[in-house]
Amino acid sequence: MFDFLPEFLRTPLAFVVVLGVLVFIHELGHYLAARWRGVYVEAFSIGFGPKLVSWTDSIGTVWKICLLPLGGYVKMHGQEQATDVSAETRAAWKPGQTFNEKSVLSRAIVVAAGPVANFALASLLFALMFAVSGRPLTEPVVGGVVENSAAAEVGLVTGDRIDAIDGTKITRFEEIQAIIGAHPGQQVKLDFTRDGRGMSVNATPQSRNSFGRTIGVLGVRGGKVIYEPVSAISALPEGIARTWTVAEQTLTGVIQMITGQRGTDDLGGPLRIAQLSGQVAQLGFASLVSFIAVLSVNLGLINLFPIPVLDGGHLVFYLFEALRGKPLPPRTLEYGLRAGFALLIGLFVFATWNDLSHFGLFSWVSGLLS
Repeated sequence: MFDFLPEFLRTPLAFVVVLGVLVFIHELGHYLAARWRGVYVEAFSIGFGPKLVSWTDSIGTVWKICLLPLGGYVKMHGQEQATDVSAETRAAWKPGQTFNEKSVLSRAIVVAAGPVANFALASLLFALMFAVSGRPLTEPVVGGVVENSAAAEVGLVTGDRIDAIDGTKITRFEEIQAIIGAHPGQQVKLDFTRDGRGMSVNATPQSRNSFGRTIGVLGVRGGKVIYEPVSAISALPEGIARTWTVAEQTLTGVIQMITGQRGTDDLGGPLRIAQLSGQVAQLGFASLVSFIAVLSVNLGLINLFPIPVLDGGHLVFYLFEALRGKPLPPRTLEYGLRAGFALLIGLFVFATWNDLSHFGLFSWVSGLLS
C-alpha cells in the first residue's frame, strides 16, 4: 500500500490516514450522541491549528480539517460553565440545546460515546478481517522454550506439537495457556508429537503472581499462525470478542507498567505510531486495517482512564455530580483539569523521549560528542 509514493512520503501519509480515521470515528461518536440528546454542535474538527478546509452544513455546524493531525474535537453549544462566560454569551445560547443544561445521564452518554465508537470501529474492522481472511489462530506448536522454565526442565523443544494436557485435546496454543494457567505448581501430563512420534512427559508449571492471583506458567512461546475460516454470521461476534481480548491485554500491560512488573520501554507516542504506520502500510491493506483496529481499541480504552481532561475523567465528575445531586465546586473542577492536563503533558513528553531513544537519536548524539 502507498507503493506509488516516494519512500519519504509513505510514513507521513500512513500516519495521517491511521490517525485521521481513529480521530474521526472517536469525534463522530461524540457528535452523533450529542445530536441524539438534543445538543447543538457548533464545530467538528479533525486536527488542530490553521484550518485547511472548512464548510458549514444545513444546521450550522462548521466542519474543519486542520493542519496538525494530532487529534480533533467536537465543540458543543453551551459546553462552558455559565460562570465562565459573559452575560452576552449566555444570552446567545439556544434554549434547550446547550450541553451543560442537559441531565447528567445525557452528558455522560455524549462523553462516553467517543470511546464506544472506537470499540465499535475495532469490532467491525476485526469482523471484516475475519470474514475475508479468516480468524488467526496459533497452532499448539512450541515456537520457543524459555530457559530454566518448566518446559525446559522436561525437555520440550521448538517444534513439539502439544496434543493433549491431562487427557484434554488441544487444538490451539491459547488452550495451552488457559489449562496451564489454572494449574500453578500442579503436575500435569503433556502428550505431544515430535518428528512424527507420540511422546508424554509430566511437567509442573511454575507459579507466578498476576494481579493478586497465582497462575501457572509452562515457559513456551507460540509458533505458526493459521487462519481458520469464519462465516459472515459469526464474524461480528468474533470481532467483538477480539476487541475485548485486545482491550484486556492493553489494560494488563498498563497495570504491569504501573506496578513495576513490566518496563516502560514499550510506551510509545505519536512518533512511534507514525513509524509503525509506515511499516505496517508496506505489508498491505489487511495489515493496515488490523493495525487501525488495535489502535482504535487502545484509543478508546485510554480515553476511559479516570484522568481529568480525558473522557473518563469527565465521567468521574458526572458520577460525583449524580451522587451529590449537584455539580462539583468550580475550584475542584479547575484543579482537577489542571492536574489532568499536567499529567498528560508529562506522559506525552515521556513517550516522546521513549520514541527518540528507540530511534537511537540520543546514542547518535552521544557518539558525536564523544
